[in-house]
Amino acid sequence: MPSLIVDARDQQFILHEMLEVERICQTEQYADFSQDTFDMILTEAQKLATEELYPIMAEADREGCILRDGQVYLPQCYQRAYKLYCQGGWNAMGFPPEIGGQGLPAVVRGAAHEWFLHNFAFVVNPGLAEGVAHLIEVYGSEEQKQRYLPKMVSGEWGGTMCLTEPNAGSDVGNLATKAFRQADGTYRIQGTKQFISSADQDLTENIIHPVLARIEGDPAGTKGISIFLVPKYIVNTDGSLGRRNDYQIAKIEEKMGLHASATCVMNFGDNGDCYGELLGQERDGMKVMFQMMNEARLGVGLQSLAAASIAYLHALKYAKERLQGSSILDFKNANAPRVPIIEHLDIRRMLIWMKSNVESLRAMAYFIGYCIDKAHIAGDEAEKDKWQGLLEVLTPIIKAYGSDIAFRVVENAMQVYGGYGFCAEYPIEQYLRDVKIASIYEGANGIQALDLVGRKLGMRKGAYFMTLIGEMQATAAKTKDIPILASLSADVLAAVNTLTDLVLFFGQCGKEGKFLVPISQAYPFLMVMGKVVSAWLLLWQAGIAHAKLDALAQTKGVSRQEQEAWKGFVKDNQDAAYYAGKLSGAQYFIKNVLPEVDAAAKAIKSEDLSMAEIAQESFAA
Repeated sequence: MPSLIVDARDQQFILHEMLEVERICQTEQYADFSQDTFDMILTEAQKLATEELYPIMAEADREGCILRDGQVYLPQCYQRAYKLYCQGGWNAMGFPPEIGGQGLPAVVRGAAHEWFLHNFAFVVNPGLAEGVAHLIEVYGSEEQKQRYLPKMVSGEWGGTMCLTEPNAGSDVGNLATKAFRQADGTYRIQGTKQFISSADQDLTENIIHPVLARIEGDPAGTKGISIFLVPKYIVNTDGSLGRRNDYQIAKIEEKMGLHASATCVMNFGDNGDCYGELLGQERDGMKVMFQMMNEARLGVGLQSLAAASIAYLHALKYAKERLQGSSILDFKNANAPRVPIIEHLDIRRMLIWMKSNVESLRAMAYFIGYCIDKAHIAGDEAEKDKWQGLLEVLTPIIKAYGSDIAFRVVENAMQVYGGYGFCAEYPIEQYLRDVKIASIYEGANGIQALDLVGRKLGMRKGAYFMTLIGEMQATAAKTKDIPILASLSADVLAAVNTLTDLVLFFGQCGKEGKFLVPISQAYPFLMVMGKVVSAWLLLWQAGIAHAKLDALAQTKGVSRQEQEAWKGFVKDNQDAAYYAGKLSGAQYFIKNVLPEVDAAAKAIKSEDLSMAEIAQESFAA
């Protein structure tokens, strides 16, 4: 029976037929792995997700988190799941073997974690610890690595990410938390942090908090920020746990979703004795934290994909089973039999919209993981720079475009269910509540758009952006002479040219001093770019699917010209149905969604600044 969490066949297609990830096993870094290893890992990931993580999702949401006597208690059902998660080494996939990890490629780690991230309220706990361990691996002293890494990589200790403050949300440079130097080289931390995911929990014996703070006397703004490791229990020189550190969990936030995840307010140093250790160099706090923030943004992209995937697959199953209405061909017959709602065209419109978006998001997320791996194994700096550049440009796209599209996918899934989708007896309403935060945290999507337009497009004088353009043009060139794909190829190439023209337009606005135009249109531009990238990935997949479908048809002796035989071939052969679905999904997206790019480009180039010019008093009487 097909999974209702992830389309395993689509995973296989992207990994092995599109990206051909087993080729990286020919390199020294990944020589210990093979396609069989990767497939075995994904099979085990599916098993854990199906048997352990999905079944506890609704129960944990109902139970929620409790703050009692300064300690946060997560839903009881998380205890067994966390133990199995750590025993399976799922939190250590990306770490090198020398520190207890498995050294797996990022693309395989991402594919495995797609199985888990539908239950983000659970996965956020080991996920944050993984991010903190990566920080210490890169920026920690040898002493810090020895003290913290073994138990963080094993999952015995947790982690967080302490940036946000009540009066300094996205404006991190305005933070008020202070660090005071001590004679022994440590620091004492004082301040309040808010919206801290997994700030406390009862899954691990210790939690290591990376805290952004300003050393007393250092300059204002982001340039004066340092970062400190603040453990829940101070770690003694022999590795044992000492006293409870001087910070308190003031409250657990009451949230719209993710009820089983403790998002907390933390008060550091109320008694003047909150111990902290400098991580990296003084005033390098933002540089250090950006590593974790960028990893988290890619994680949000995967989280968004996982939410979209599970919602789409549930809606698809419901649409096949729910009987309502008669066939459009029998609409005049009052006694016509009821049909599954998937036979109604408006339902099919929503399903194919969801399908094409989920599959393009999966391709985007996996391609980004592939870029990380290709940069890691690159033979020279130019090759490394190419793949690193693609990663830089695509990171804000997968985070912002991915999270906004995922929310719309879940919204459409609820629409397929109708009134039942709005009710708690079906899981869609929880998926909708839980995924909304993805567009808000780790840099709200408007900030991602400003990062894309203000920084990423201009990196290396536009070379990174043009590398992506070159990749998309190459795919269009490969597919333009395939009759069934020629029109789609032409449409994608036209959209790529529109995207390039918008970047040139923004550059001209800058030369003319019209800086408000690109700033005000950054988010619409990001959505344009997300659609163009998605169309490219779907066209890439369609080219592969077309070749595979034709080869399969030849072995079966079936021709496209024999319409009835072809329909039977697609209906009765699973691989044929899958490849034909790839072609239909690409066609739908390119013919129905991609044209939105032209309308958005027209609006962007109008240079309309009404949003800047309207008086505040005019928004409401």
